[in-house]
Amino acid sequence: MSDAKKPLLEVRDLKQHFPITSGALLQRQVGAIRAVDGISFDVYPGETLGIVGESGCGKSTAVRSISQLHKPTGGSVIFEGVDLVTADKQTMLKARREMQMIFQDPYASLDPRMTVRSIISEPLVIYNRRGLLEKPMTAIEIEHRVEDLMERVGLNKLFKNRYPHEFSGGQRQRIGIARALALNPKIILADEPVSALDVSIQSQILNLLSDLQKEFGLTYIFIAHDLAVIQHISTRVAVMYLGKFVEVSDAVRLYDNPLHPYTVALLSAAPIPDPTVERGRQRIILSGDVPSPDKERFGCYFYDRCPKRMPWCSCHIPPMFTHEQNHDVACWLYDPERDYHDVSLEEAQAAAAQSKVV
Repeated sequence: MSDAKKPLLEVRDLKQHFPITSGALLQRQVGAIRAVDGISFDVYPGETLGIVGESGCGKSTAVRSISQLHKPTGGSVIFEGVDLVTADKQTMLKARREMQMIFQDPYASLDPRMTVRSIISEPLVIYNRRGLLEKPMTAIEIEHRVEDLMERVGLNKLFKNRYPHEFSGGQRQRIGIARALALNPKIILADEPVSALDVSIQSQILNLLSDLQKEFGLTYIFIAHDLAVIQHISTRVAVMYLGKFVEVSDAVRLYDNPLHPYTVALLSAAPIPDPTVERGRQRIILSGDVPSPDKERFGCYFYDRCPKRMPWCSCHIPPMFTHEQNHDVACWLYDPERDYHDVSLEEAQAAAAQSKVV
């Protein structure tokens, strides 16, 4: 698929660092939280890229940086040939018509003082007023559009004059989905849209998103920390750790044959509904805690917790190696040109020093 299609979204070396300041008056920067530290990927029309990882690894920050809710520290976000990082306000407004978000918390993402009609119609009213819609809409057309969207996401259109507090969590998330669909976007960034919902409601929302994708030809970037959710909805999966991608692969291949030690550990912790299989498999317990993202690292980001670490890993950051078609992994174990098991720490440090000099 990736060879036959042109990417809808191209992200290159995206970084999002939040400054750490000191001093009551001068606010001198003394460090930075490296929430996203150089990720690159493509998203193709009609697919769902799932991003999975532990809480705090930078998943939500990544999608907020892509949508320019956070201005990235570095890198580029090219959407339909336009770099959003350097785009002016007018260009960004046009791009946002094609790129919408579904937020994690359906209780916090809806204005409690607005009716459902106002919430869903707000993007249409704003873009209509600024003349940025493909075709201008009358008030009656906007009203009909709101009712149509409510029915498409499984809400009774007779409830359009109600307020968010009158709905359940699942219904509120449906309102958020309807709002995201209002401008007919091409890509939707879904920031853990089911994590705050009950399990029974999660499946309903996931099925709704899948149905809408087929109906409207949508493209998703789907953020989650639940491996089962990601497996259910994703075409491709990117595994994130400490602000970096460590493995990117087709969903089926990743779950059948995980390569990176972190991915293997993640999947070993996910429960399997078959009791026989569950009893027979080995659980991998990682040592230590996730390192602080405020420290600059000169080796593999997973080195401190990796059960397969080598001296070389301590002072060399691994690039993405292509293990097989559509399966990339950032791990020195999969370097096709060299085996590093016999390299001592002194040799690894000398090579790192030499590369800095060069």
